Amino acid sequence: MMPGAELLLKALEDEGVEVVFGYPGGAVLPIYDALFKNNKIKHILVRHEQAAVHAAEGYARSTGKTGVVLVTSGPGATNAVTGLTDALMDSVPVVCLTGQVPTHLIGNDAFQEADTTGITRACT
Repeated sequence: MMPGAELLLKALEDEGVEVVFGYPGGAVLPIYDALFKNNKIKHILVRHEQAAVHAAEGYARSTGKTGVVLVTSGPGATNAVTGLTDALMDSVPVVCLTGQVPTHLIGNDAFQEADTTGITRACT
């Protein structure tokens, strides 16, 4: 059976994704491990999650393809909000994949827990 991280990358490949912009963190490390082994999707490492979204937005504007972002849970997701809002306001196709704490820890103030759905509802 294929691990979830590899399934995600396969789904991205099937959609024609060639580039992912991101910044690693604990909640998405399995995806980064799979990306490291993947030779079809190029990863662009940025220094901040907001930069990842703006880079993906620039990529989408210049290529006509969807910009894809990968960030970790909690602060990684919240740092992406400004770029996501900008992309929404300008109708630029950007997809942001974020990590999340384990389901049983949601609502327990777990490390890097945030209401990502609620926070991003207005900009997605």
